[in-house]
Amino acid sequence: MKLLRRSLIGVALVALVATGCAADESDAEPVEESAPSDVEESAPSDIVDVAIAAEQFPTLVAALQAAGLVDTLKGEGPFTVFAPTEEAFANALAALGISAEDLLADTETLTSILTYHVIPGAVMSSDLIGASDISVATVNGAEVTVNESMGTVTINNANVVAADIEASNGVIHVIDAVLLP
Repeated sequence: MKLLRRSLIGVALVALVATGCAADESDAEPVEESAPSDVEESAPSDIVDVAIAAEQFPTLVAALQAAGLVDTLKGEGPFTVFAPTEEAFANALAALGISAEDLLADTETLTSILTYHVIPGAVMSSDLIGASDISVATVNGAEVTVNESMGTVTINNANVVAADIEASNGVIHVIDAVLLP
């Protein structure tokens, strides 16, 4: 769990550094050497860009594209996204007896599933300490049940395996199961 979180944060940090932060320069260097575009490029990425940069969510990214939700999750937000791992998607597809291509082609079902993974507002894991059977409305209108026990957060039957991956328009929590409305 910690390794995945560190990897995601590491990828995000590398992306930020590569997009405009000056490396190995002294603190005494004049500020005017940093162009305004460098400041804009070093701003935190949105939820979609963070997911893409992490390279851990190819099925999720493909699903967002197929459902036409990329622009929405690049929007102002804030959003809390529960991002299933690749293994979670593989397990869900096997349990449903369908292929990824079948799911991606059914945009109505896909949109319903994806919006069930999004909560309006940015909810950090520290906000969930002591949560016990709390019902929270998702973007698709259905509710998920949130619990926290001894540092482990669950959303319905999914465990949060990496938490608080911040983006400019919200936060991502990685989960080990696909949530089905």
